[in-house]
Amino acid sequence: MRKYFTLTALLFLCLAVSAQDIQYSQFYAAPLYLNPAMTGASEMTRFGVNYRNQWPSLDQSFRAYSAYADHYIFSANSGVGLIVNRSEQSMANLSMTEIGATYSYRMRLGSKSFLRVGGQVSYMTRDSYFGDMVFGSQINGQTGDIEDYSGEKLGDDISHQFMDYSFGMMYNNDNIWFGFAAHHLTQPTISFLEDLDSKLPLKLSAQGGIRFDLSGGSAVQYLHKTENTRELTLAFNYKNQGGFQQLDIGAQVNLQPLVLGLWYRGIPVTKAELTNHESIIGVLGVSLGNGLDVGYSHDFTLSSLGNANTGGANEVSVRYSFLATKKRGAGRKTSMPCFRY
Repeated sequence: MRKYFTLTALLFLCLAVSAQDIQYSQFYAAPLYLNPAMTGASEMTRFGVNYRNQWPSLDQSFRAYSAYADHYIFSANSGVGLIVNRSEQSMANLSMTEIGATYSYRMRLGSKSFLRVGGQVSYMTRDSYFGDMVFGSQINGQTGDIEDYSGEKLGDDISHQFMDYSFGMMYNNDNIWFGFAAHHLTQPTISFLEDLDSKLPLKLSAQGGIRFDLSGGSAVQYLHKTENTRELTLAFNYKNQGGFQQLDIGAQVNLQPLVLGLWYRGIPVTKAELTNHESIIGVLGVSLGNGLDVGYSHDFTLSSLGNANTGGANEVSVRYSFLATKKRGAGRKTSMPCFRY
């Protein structure tokens, strides 16, 4: 009975989030995906990958992959980037692939405060394989046998392509940042059927944080990873899409070369629901030196699905950053108080 409930809940959630975006617990480790205004925010050249496996204990799970690269152009106060995202829902044989280009422009508001404005243009494709799926019309009501013909005019393999556009803004000084992003501005149609007008819902998000120096060291020491770096960072990420909302809020302590974090996902004033994926998230990160940072996190499910049934979620992020040129900006600190990985 418990297994039946879990599978039923999984089917419900699969249908509910089929038009929802990827969610990363380490959202700060996917900066271009989080907000296009963060393109070039490190003011270095940066490469990164992200992987998430949600509900690994179940036969059917959700997987997400991302890769990105960005570069800051000092002479133009601009950041340029490329991003690739892919999500897979094995229960419904659904996948979504996105290839996008991002751009941001940095404006100085004061001696230590900046405003970044960014945008993203993406080509997206949504694919599904219906050959292994069983529809209600295939089940014989008297014998329970599964018939060969479902009556659904979908075919085995089906895909749909469309363009997508996003916009974002980010304010920051040495220790504080706050941003806003709007994804899927045109709400493109994502339906596989021509007579069904199903759209990708607009996603609105707000994110921010504050960093406290616990060591007395300077931001330059922080950037160059000196052994005395000790910092506490508090941050949040709020998302609203298609009638669903979600809040990630938590803290991380940077004890070079280690980073330890604890996060809460959900809406604290509401009851735990499947659609909120409510969970507690533990994070462990390490700086390996020479600009290479690695992070691992695990989601401990609090919703009615239960962590023992689903296995929660595992997530890995890897980032490599460096200064591509020493001619200009060499030795300067970044104006954006980014996370360590």
